[in-house]
Amino acid sequence: MSLKKEVVWITGASSGIGKSLALEYANQGVKLILSSRNTTALEAVKAACKNPSEVQILSLDLEDYENLQPKVTEALSFFGKIDVLVNNGGVSQRSLAKDTSIAVDKKLMDVNYLGTVALTKALLPHFIENKSGHFVVTTSIVGKVATPMRSSYSASKHALHGFFDALRAEHYNDNISVTLICPGFVATDVSKNALTGDGSKQNKMDESTANGIHPDRFAKLMLKAIKNKKEEAYIGGAKERFSVYVKRYYPKLVSRLIRKWKVT
Repeated sequence: MSLKKEVVWITGASSGIGKSLALEYANQGVKLILSSRNTTALEAVKAACKNPSEVQILSLDLEDYENLQPKVTEALSFFGKIDVLVNNGGVSQRSLAKDTSIAVDKKLMDVNYLGTVALTKALLPHFIENKSGHFVVTTSIVGKVATPMRSSYSASKHALHGFFDALRAEHYNDNISVTLICPGFVATDVSKNALTGDGSKQNKMDESTANGIHPDRFAKLMLKAIKNKKEEAYIGGAKERFSVYVKRYYPKLVSRLIRKWKVT
C-alpha cells in the first residue's frame, strides 16, 4: 500500500518509538509533522529523515491540553490536511500507589489521557469534514493488564481504551479509523523518564525495558498494524502479549502470576 500522498502527524516524536516511527514513515515517502516539547531533538529527527524538506516541526506540550486547538490550526497550515494522527506522546511512572502523590496522579492523567483526548477532539472536525482520517494511539500492555509500580500510568492507558473504543463506534460512518497500539517492553528511555512518587524522574533504565524490543523493530510492526487499520495490536515479548489473552479467560490466574512477577 502506497503512503506517499499521506500527511502523518506524530506526537512524542523526539525519541524512542516516535522517532523510529517517524524515520520509518519517512522511508515510505509520506509528509510528516513531528511534535514534542523538545524542538532541538525534533530537528535532529527531521535531519535524519529521508526527505527533510517534507517534514515540519511543531512544538507541543500535551499537559497544556486547554490550548491545543491553535496547534491543530498550525499543523493543518503546513500541508493543507492531515490523514493520520499518531498520539504517541506520554510519560510513565515507577512508584507504589501508596507512595505516589496526587499531583503525580494528575500529571499522568493530564499528559497521557486529557492531552491526547484534547488533541484528538481538536482535529476531529477536520476528519469528519473530509469523511476520512485515522487516529493511532500508543497505549500499553498495562492498559490491558495492570502491574505493580504503574498504578496511575496503567489507569491513564486504560482510560484511553475506553475513550477511543467509543470514538471508533461513534464515527464509523464518517470513515474514521482508530488503532490502539499496545507496546510491551521496548528499549527506549521511557523508564529513565518515568516519574516517581514525588514527581522526580527515575533516571535509570529498568532491566526489563533495556531487554525489550528495539524501537526500530517496533516501528516496523507498528506501521504494519496502522496500514492494516487494526483495531488493537499487541507488540512486545511473548510474555507480555500472552498475558492479554490469559487475562481475558483466566483473570485470577493472571492476578496470581502478577503478584509473583518481578516487575521493573
